[in-house]
Amino acid sequence: MPFTKTKKETDPLSSPATDITGIILSGGRNTRMGVNKAFLEIGPSRMMDQTLDIFRRLFSEILIITNDPLAYLEFDDAAVVTDIYKGKGPLGGIYTGLFYAKNPLAFACPCDMPFLNEDFIAYMISRAGKHDIIVPELPQGYQPLHAIYSRSCLPSIKRLLLMDKLKITGFYRDMRVLTIGEEQIRPFNPDGRLFSNLNTPEDVEKLGGKDLKDSRPPSAGGGPKESKTQ
Repeated sequence: MPFTKTKKETDPLSSPATDITGIILSGGRNTRMGVNKAFLEIGPSRMMDQTLDIFRRLFSEILIITNDPLAYLEFDDAAVVTDIYKGKGPLGGIYTGLFYAKNPLAFACPCDMPFLNEDFIAYMISRAGKHDIIVPELPQGYQPLHAIYSRSCLPSIKRLLLMDKLKITGFYRDMRVLTIGEEQIRPFNPDGRLFSNLNTPEDVEKLGGKDLKDSRPPSAGGGPKESKTQ
């Protein structure tokens, strides 16, 4: 069942947004990393646990998009779904999340962003208004894998998927887009790592991560498969 949480009498930016879904994209093939990035231990906990801790505080519904659903059965406060259109990369994952979302808006990000900032996501939510897309924009371009999308995007995304045009920002011109600029981002991103993700063993080593291994018990599909960072 999707995760639901009663709204507390606190600052609205730190309370679960009852009309926004949190989408965790965890469908990558992990070819460069060699293990499932969602279960990498960075610091005291796994990447998926860290992401879910933030999502539970922000969203009334959580979806995990993956092509290996059995690996995520332990997360019983999130709905686990598989891609509707297989092999379509992150754009296909965003489409799937929006398709299954019960709320009109959804925040989407991958499972391997170790510097997710809860306050920044809450700030983005506060700016949603009537926009179809709320996306950070740095000098090098949009950050479409750390963005809020409306379910109104579904037809435009579907059209691209059917044409096998998989650039995430390819449908932006059809939608009402609000960009969050560098000056607005800076207070939440003092070290410039906010949108970083983990792609290689070297990325993990730089963070002081443990030896690369799937930290699930063998009964859940983890354990034996191991690769060293050294």
